[in-house]
Amino acid sequence: MPTLEEQIDITAPGAVVWDHLHQVEDYPRFVGGVREARREGASGIHMDLEGTRGRVHGIDAATEDLRPRETMTCRTVDAPHLSGSVSLLPLDATHTRVQLRMEYDPGEAHDTFGGPTGFAQSAAFERTVRQDLRQFKDLVELAHPAQ
Repeated sequence: MPTLEEQIDITAPGAVVWDHLHQVEDYPRFVGGVREARREGASGIHMDLEGTRGRVHGIDAATEDLRPRETMTCRTVDAPHLSGSVSLLPLDATHTRVQLRMEYDPGEAHDTFGGPTGFAQSAAFERTVRQDLRQFKDLVELAHPAQ
């Protein structure tokens, strides 16, 4: 499975970034294609995503805080198979680096969400993830402006 690694620096303390990362109901504000997201139980997430031809595709995922306030993992329960982690690295008291690592099956992603295939699909997926990280950064920084 292809692996995607991206990072972004956010002007906010790690605890603030961590709290925003766990506000699942806000995912539609920064994760492309997510129409609705909600917690299910202690470690479950359900997301309704825009699929092919305007269809809504629901996916369930399990999360785990491997190192509280430092690393969270997430994996889908069924297809499309996505898994990954988000790690927070404090740069100083007011800056945090967010590192994202994702593994995904391009064929399943195409079957679920449509779009291009092959290299073009990987490039589109990477662009989407980069945009999601920028939107997450904006969300956190707008909610907690630097002092």
